[in-house]
Amino acid sequence: MHSRLKHVHQNLMDNNNWRPNQGTEANMDTSDWRGGLQQESRQRIVNKIMDTLKRHLPVSGQDGLLELKKIAQRFEEKIFTAATSQSDYLRKISLKMLTMETKSQGTMATPQNQGGPSSKPPDPG
Repeated sequence: MHSRLKHVHQNLMDNNNWRPNQGTEANMDTSDWRGGLQQESRQRIVNKIMDTLKRHLPVSGQDGLLELKKIAQRFEEKIFTAATSQSDYLRKISLKMLTMETKSQGTMATPQNQGGPSSKPPDPG
């Protein structure tokens, strides 16, 4: 289980597109929106990220939950730092969560779809 958590953490953190913009204009914009986003709102987002992680990575015990929380917090912090606006921040988090949902559903559906498009049982002859 620990290696799976590590894999999810790397998957959430490894995305070169989320590095902060280096332009001065972008830096002026980012300070404004970050100041307006309350810590309470950020915590709600971390909780939603955790909910998504819990659905796709069932963990047991307090240690597993603490590890998930750390992953969710690091991921949120990375996006918060890299985003150029509040809408960019929300979009990037939403896209990553949607990707996780889609990948999880795809892996669950794969074994069922191996028989081909027909839902009929094979003829017994």
